[in-house]
Amino acid sequence: MSIRHLFVFSAAWLSLNADAEVLKSAEAGFTARNVVTIAAPPDAVWAALIAPARWWNPAHSWSGKAANFSLDARAGGCFCEALANGGSVEHQHVVFANPGKLLRLRGGLGPLQGEAVSAVMSWELKADGEGTQLTQTYAVGGYVDGGLNGWSAPVDGVVREQLERLERLIESGSPDAAKAGK
Repeated sequence: MSIRHLFVFSAAWLSLNADAEVLKSAEAGFTARNVVTIAAPPDAVWAALIAPARWWNPAHSWSGKAANFSLDARAGGCFCEALANGGSVEHQHVVFANPGKLLRLRGGLGPLQGEAVSAVMSWELKADGEGTQLTQTYAVGGYVDGGLNGWSAPVDGVVREQLERLERLIESGSPDAAKAGK
């Protein structure tokens, strides 16, 4: 199975099971937003957020290993993945980094990388009592043969999964732990 097929299959399944919210979807693009409240202060959430090797699902990688992910959380920095043969992948690059408050990246994830699209992912952190409200927004626009309408739910399922894995890592110590109450 190719990575594109794996991405689309996994994302389609996840979109049926995740509390995903596609705000807008059209032929030329879509915007998805997901929000969680994490039982940790913004600085702790930020520290985990900028360490994707700890929480990214390796099924949504080119190398098959989450340990190969890195994120240089400064303007111009890379959200990258090392490949076994000495190669590398830039998934996104950082355009705004305000520790404990906002991380904004540009780039199409997964199979979107090979399409004529522009994409922006924002992770906004706000103190919420003793915890943090983390809002993940992913806006994608551009040209894809057949349009982007069919991409919104599967892509949102995958990015929502990453957000939930980050939440589980922070709250339980493992991104693979079962969420309480599910």
